[in-house]
Amino acid sequence: MPSADPAGPVGPADPADPADRGIALVRAARRGDTLALHDLLDHLTPYIARICRPIALDDGPDATQEALVAVFSRLRSLREPEALYGWVRAISVREAVRVAKRAGRARPAELTDIPERGDPQLAADIDDVLARLSPGHRAVLVLRDIEGMDEESAAALLGVPTGTAKSRLHRARQSFRKAWSA
Repeated sequence: MPSADPAGPVGPADPADPADRGIALVRAARRGDTLALHDLLDHLTPYIARICRPIALDDGPDATQEALVAVFSRLRSLREPEALYGWVRAISVREAVRVAKRAGRARPAELTDIPERGDPQLAADIDDVLARLSPGHRAVLVLRDIEGMDEESAAALLGVPTGTAKSRLHRARQSFRKAWSA
């Protein structure tokens, strides 16, 4: 049965731009197209994983799954499909921090437990250094240094004052540098 939308269920001939494709998939999924919903979740999975993994570390796949469930269950609450990626980013960060805290990583490791300089594990495994940071510090590092957000945007996403985000970022970077160069 043809779609009521003349452009088809996912927009104009399956847009080449990933952002446009995501927006088109949201619109189709909200109209009840279950295939578009499935495609949307497949489309968003790598983006969500890229955000969740550095925050939740070994529990990144769990955080990714939790974020996908939250996106699925709250999709109708997304008012503007054009805001999809910011909305998904906010959900992903919240879920990653929640999963990391639940996993018992809320208390940073002692930085005195850093392997010696030249230890191949330290040079090869950035996750070891990230694991020494709290989920809140990892979240602000990911938003600022991986996602490229400014401090004000990261603070708004994390639900903290800008000054708090700036101080967390400073402490996180300082701890990361100290752990990395030890």
